Amino acid sequence: MTDVPYDEWRARAAGLTPHTGLHIGGAFTDAAAATPVISPRDGLAIAHVASAGPAEVDAAVAAARRAFDTGPWPRLSPAERKAALLRWADLAERDRDTLALLISLEMGKPITEAHGIELRALLGCLRWYAEVADKQLDEAPRTGGSSLALVTREPAGVVAAVVPWNFPLTMAAWKVAPALAAGCTVVLKPAEESPLSALHLAALAAEAGLPPGVFNVVNGPGEIAGRALGEHPGVDVLAFTGSTEVGRHFLRYAAGSNLKRVWLELGGKSPNIILPDAPDLNAAADTAAWGIFFNQGEMCTAPSRLLVHRSVAERVVERITARAASLRVGDPLDPATEMGPLVSAGHHARVLSHVATAKADGARLRAGGEAREGRYLAPTVFDRVTPSMAVAREEIFGPVLAVLEFDEVDEAVALANDTDYGLAAAVWTSDLSTAHRVSRALRAGTVWVNCYEEGDMSVPFGGVKLSGHGRDKSLHALDKYTDLKTTWIEL
Repeated sequence: MTDVPYDEWRARAAGLTPHTGLHIGGAFTDAAAATPVISPRDGLAIAHVASAGPAEVDAAVAAARRAFDTGPWPRLSPAERKAALLRWADLAERDRDTLALLISLEMGKPITEAHGIELRALLGCLRWYAEVADKQLDEAPRTGGSSLALVTREPAGVVAAVVPWNFPLTMAAWKVAPALAAGCTVVLKPAEESPLSALHLAALAAEAGLPPGVFNVVNGPGEIAGRALGEHPGVDVLAFTGSTEVGRHFLRYAAGSNLKRVWLELGGKSPNIILPDAPDLNAAADTAAWGIFFNQGEMCTAPSRLLVHRSVAERVVERITARAASLRVGDPLDPATEMGPLVSAGHHARVLSHVATAKADGARLRAGGEAREGRYLAPTVFDRVTPSMAVAREEIFGPVLAVLEFDEVDEAVALANDTDYGLAAAVWTSDLSTAHRVSRALRAGTVWVNCYEEGDMSVPFGGVKLSGHGRDKSLHALDKYTDLKTTWIEL
């Protein structure tokens, strides 16, 4: 919980004057069109933000292109890029309260989580890649006495980063920080729902001394601004986090333009397997509840499918439903709030339609399911779910848990893998052999054992199957934003 009281957060929100322009070439600029940013906490407009069309996107890419082709950033020493990124992180820490407030207002994340979790992730990511910048090594393979071979890692060029609204600064940092550390320049397109925090971050980048054009932010609808970036011949790499449907579009845009590399982190329907020999069934149940209700369930790795052994299913479900009933749902600016509103009226309606479909399909509603005034939804739990039901197969992206029961470990693995997605999974067991065997059998980019959502910047994040390809975080993320060059010298 933050040290700032509820009344103070509300007062700060009332007096907020966020940046509303596009950030291109180191400065804010207007556009011909503007769109409102609607806060899900009350349905009111926070601000009207400039909306980029193809011309503005072209200007941002041109600024990034100049900064890469002739500007200082790719030519700075790695130590100088490190220093600039550290200055940026320090300024973000200085403005931590403001950034957290913007996130909470624009997408509904509880202020305690925005301040304590999202901002911690942003600061950690910027500083981690800053420290990596001057510690990467090139290679000199042994080729014999008459020649010298060099393998150098060079920045790939202009990077377009298109990120979602659920973790607006975390997802941005996971792409922007390694790209900048590698020496690339970036055009960031935040989601239409959550541009304000990204624009404030851009102002801090300029204050930190990042050269003009190195970091640009263009707001606008995905079908216009996003498509313009996807089709732009001046973009060398595009990194996207979002839906599988939109990911397909970016692959088509690349195929129809300059064959830019496209890296996709897409949806998930993550299985969370609880075996009867879990080290602590109560901890497993509590973590399952936290995982699906955290961030209003608006999380690609949310453990939305709970696979629980029949012998302990009722005990686990009862504890989860009790936790669902006790969660404090309310104003995201209240530090005591545990679950805020869903991001938009449209998304709220979509989640409710999934709830209605689950009921019609015969799943049993154990908790929640009802809409609350505004864009709020009670934490929802269904059991007696079968694998063919939509609630077990489709990504809902809301606080809706589907419980499936099994009798044997191999049955649990088969259920877990019976999905088009492959982002994350978990297994709870006290048996070391079972933990290893199940982890190897699960088709997912991340498998947690006796925990969920644990990790740090040192480990990669990404999925398989319809959850995408490529990895954020860790040293492996640098592979997306660099090219390997071989130089062979005859001596």
